[in-house]
Amino acid sequence: MLKDLPQNKVEDIAIAVALEAENPESKTWYVYLINLKDQPITNALITSRGYGQKDGVDVKTSTLRHVFPILEGKSFALIEPIDEQTFGLANEYWLSYYINDQIFDKKFIFLPESIVESNFIRLPVLNKPGVMIK
Repeated sequence: MLKDLPQNKVEDIAIAVALEAENPESKTWYVYLINLKDQPITNALITSRGYGQKDGVDVKTSTLRHVFPILEGKSFALIEPIDEQTFGLANEYWLSYYINDQIFDKKFIFLPESIVESNFIRLPVLNKPGVMIK
């Protein structure tokens, strides 16, 4: 059962929300998978969804699925664009991937209102401003 599965620890893998462009009317945001390892990961599957409350009403976004057959070491992949209107929700990204024949998985959750300028860093590999969970 569950106790029989290996407890492979996810390390040097991140999900980041990056500010791509901004003008007086709007900002453009994208979500990335960042491989900080020296080795590639394969068959990465990511499910994304948002949930929480907005104006006292429960809100859920659609669940989206993304697949990346291979992501080389020290590289990144664009997962999806993200709308600023969802920043008030919890934005969840559940990642599963393989290294050799070993499976790894981890849930990354950007809590409501955590994607704000005061939390920005210079994102590694991407070299853009944004918020990252590692």
